[in-house]
Amino acid sequence: MGSGVIMPSTAFAQDAREITWDDLIPPGTPYSEIIGEGEMDEATDFWAPIYDENGIKLNETLSGAYIRMPGFVIPFEMDAEGVTEFMLVPYVGACIHTPPPPANQLVMATAATPWPSDELWNPVWVTGRMQTQLQDTELGQTGYFIQVDEMEVYVW
Repeated sequence: MGSGVIMPSTAFAQDAREITWDDLIPPGTPYSEIIGEGEMDEATDFWAPIYDENGIKLNETLSGAYIRMPGFVIPFEMDAEGVTEFMLVPYVGACIHTPPPPANQLVMATAATPWPSDELWNPVWVTGRMQTQLQDTELGQTGYFIQVDEMEVYVW
């Protein structure tokens, strides 16, 4: 073990650009405002806010960037080993107990290594390659996609 080999997880974290949720909004773009009263989604019995055009403006400088960012996991695909497909959200309960944030504040993610289901409510760091990609999901429109190489519990 003393051969000086860098373990992949250490290499990933060192090479990644650390970003925050504010970085997902293009510079100079005001945060999206709800411009209407929204609408009730009859299929899900869920209130859907209506955002202005700033809600789908994406920071194209992040497309292809290798990043590390914090967030919370909303699972889409889960098995006995854990979660492999999820939405990364900026705060607990986003899209579940509250209306979804705008698309430029939601990230779809796929992880090669399942994230343990007993860690679902903890904040996480995700590290991986990000793409700008508007995508409709049952919980809201997302503006970004990340192929996750590494995840760890967020410690502050």
